[in-house]
Amino acid sequence: MEEKLKIKLSIADRVYPLTIDPKQEEGLRKAAKNIDQLAKKFEQNYAVRDKQDVLAMCALQFASKIEQGGISEAENITLASERLKALDDLINSKIGSE
Repeated sequence: MEEKLKIKLSIADRVYPLTIDPKQEEGLRKAAKNIDQLAKKFEQNYAVRDKQDVLAMCALQFASKIEQGGISEAENITLASERLKALDDLINSKIGSE
């Protein structure tokens, strides 16, 4: 069994101590960095002073990207299914006419 790793992540000027699996470290550090960068961008562009509002906007932005990705993926799957059905119908019509 792998040992747990204790790390500290800084997000929006607060430090969060975490105990994690070592394989999670890179992803968590990248995520914290992305949140921090986006929070600073919101603070600069929209003159927001309340950190909670900034973090809520970050959460909304990241969640909307995930949801939009799921919607796009579902649309792509539907389109691919329709194309495959049309191709199947075409093949069946060619086989049936011979």
